[in-house]
Amino acid sequence: MDRADVVDAAFRRRVAAGDLPRGPAEDGAQAGGLGGLDPAQAVAIFRAQCLSRNLDRRSRKMQAEGQGFYTIGSSGHEGMAAVAAALRPSDMAFLHYRDGAFQAMRASQVPGSTPAWDMLLSFATSAEDPISGGRHKVLGSRALMIPPQTSTIASHLPKAVGAAYSIGLARRHPPAHRVLAEDGLVMCSFGDASANHSTAQGAFNTAAWTSYQSIPLPLLFVCEDNGIGISTRTPAGWIKASFAQRPGLKYFAASGLDMAEAFATAQEAAAYVRQRRKPAFLHLSTVRLYGHAGSDLQQAYLPKEVFEGWEADDPLLHSARRLIASGTLDAAGVLAIYEEAEAQCTRVAAEVITRPRLRTAEQVMASLIPPGRACPPANGPAPEARAQVFGSDLKAMDSPQPMSRLINWALTDAMLAHGEIVMMGEDVGRKGGVYGVSQKLADRFGPDRVIDTLLDEQSILGLAIGMAHNGFIPVPEIQFLAYLHNAEDQIRGEAATLPFFSNGQFTNPMVLRIAGLGYQKGFGGHFHNDNSFAVLRDIPGVIIACPSAGDDAAMMLRECIRLAREEQRVVVFLEPIALYPMRDLLAEKDGGWLRRYPAPQERIALGEVGVEGDGPLAILTYGNGRYLSRQAQADLLEAGIKTRVIDLRWLAPLPEEGILSALEGAEKVLIVDECRRTGSLSEALMALLAEHSALPHTRIAAEDSFIATGPAYAATMPSRASIAAAARRLWEGS
Repeated sequence: MDRADVVDAAFRRRVAAGDLPRGPAEDGAQAGGLGGLDPAQAVAIFRAQCLSRNLDRRSRKMQAEGQGFYTIGSSGHEGMAAVAAALRPSDMAFLHYRDGAFQAMRASQVPGSTPAWDMLLSFATSAEDPISGGRHKVLGSRALMIPPQTSTIASHLPKAVGAAYSIGLARRHPPAHRVLAEDGLVMCSFGDASANHSTAQGAFNTAAWTSYQSIPLPLLFVCEDNGIGISTRTPAGWIKASFAQRPGLKYFAASGLDMAEAFATAQEAAAYVRQRRKPAFLHLSTVRLYGHAGSDLQQAYLPKEVFEGWEADDPLLHSARRLIASGTLDAAGVLAIYEEAEAQCTRVAAEVITRPRLRTAEQVMASLIPPGRACPPANGPAPEARAQVFGSDLKAMDSPQPMSRLINWALTDAMLAHGEIVMMGEDVGRKGGVYGVSQKLADRFGPDRVIDTLLDEQSILGLAIGMAHNGFIPVPEIQFLAYLHNAEDQIRGEAATLPFFSNGQFTNPMVLRIAGLGYQKGFGGHFHNDNSFAVLRDIPGVIIACPSAGDDAAMMLRECIRLAREEQRVVVFLEPIALYPMRDLLAEKDGGWLRRYPAPQERIALGEVGVEGDGPLAILTYGNGRYLSRQAQADLLEAGIKTRVIDLRWLAPLPEEGILSALEGAEKVLIVDECRRTGSLSEALMALLAEHSALPHTRIAAEDSFIATGPAYAATMPSRASIAAAARRLWEGS
């Protein structure tokens, strides 16, 4: 028999018989009362608990009928309804996937909400699901200030830290699209097993590190401790032992089985967070009913007495005890509310399965790209403001400069023009970045807008995502491309999916700057010379820009910021480290790779490629490949072979129209890719030419190898000589 039906029958039987579990033993009077709850609040919490319970039961029946597609339920965690009652509906909540009762309770606080209808549409994956549009069963609601989360394992914690941090920052630098109230807080919930994840531990550490320095961070962590993670038991006492004495993180504990205790403690924790502007950790003990999900048979790995013990401690029975002992309801009244919720779920479920579902690729993909938004006009800073901020740099703009300096100036102009832009990363402030790209920015704009973070890439990206939730345009920096792999899921699983799973209602635009690619002479090996960005290329909706010269970098960065600010896009700005200081092209001191700073209004549009030369042999490349191909271009000209070098600039989405247009009049194509043959952009370019062009083509790419330190740093990658040789072979037909 389905354990959901077992628990349902036991609830009805025990309430009718008055066979209710005992409450807190230390105070019999309080055990029989409602604590700090008034009767109306207590009934509202119980209604939300009953709705959540019956939504769980209905989801399992819908799946059995082939009409539902998600059965990770909230049964046993109904105490979260009391937590919702203790918070404001305007407090942003990043929810654990077992928090149906929280959403149901919050819906009761917001007029016009229809939680049963909304959540059952989600179970049925209806295209009318108001949060995801049928793309997933997710908790979430724009009206309820609940950004959607899927079955995340702690990956939402770093962005909760960022959102909480943004509340204090928005007081000092209010963004045009601010969402969170000045006196608000952020709540983030998760399970006891998830608390062990490295992502969660990083978020706890970042929150405590921030709090320890008395930096405002109004964040309430809620750990829903049911003692098990799928089949692996959490050691008894582990969560308390791990969190009760953490510096900078105030610890609270309550039984999530008892609505009055959960409400009182959550209210106390929320007051601490709201008044002290410091993070707190609410440890809520719960039970898990039915197993992990509908397909999980817990009797296969748990002794029967364990899950029957959990079922005997059903939080709905504890709520019934509170309501009956206080005289708020009698047994018949308790059962009437429960049966009303069951009837509502049955009735609504029969209707939602008739509603349309997504059918086509176009429908599914419609929310990959977030909607645009109206922004204050970007008029640019006044000349007086620029003169004051740039100082002596203003005069230097008259002469050619290396890429690193032009990126610095472009960032300065952007931050002057848009007060919602905030930079963050390791060493970006006082030090000015590893390569000096962000020098002077902290002096120009202050530590609030150029934030030196702790050394944790997940926290850096989480800070950016969370701040974007509150109207800022974050410009986070990852020091080296190889370091991104510590945190890539913050882009893949969080930033890029948010508009997709919220049907464009929630967004987290940003411009992620990453110093990367190869050709650093003898420095750092593959930890710093990383010539693979394949992990970014296959993330739907993400834009990847890669400049190869300083003027392009400035103009492309402006477009990236426009894309984030106006179109709410997640953009990666991949900066070739080896080209940061590059001055010469063909001979020493020729200054062939220096550029003048473009006027602030100039930009290169998304999809616009660069072309140098008009020869019949086209070299298609990007990044360091453009620099090397320009050198090879001169050598080939001496051999009588005229070429054109096409710089892609935009690596995702691939600028197909721009590429094919730039190839008009060409006779052959050589692709030069500094990244590894396997998984590199050259594979996509080969496919593009095969599908849309009859031009003969080939490629030269890096070997499938990591990069060595020392004199062999460039041995595995294309060179000036190897590009010229490959071009000659192609042109001569050998």
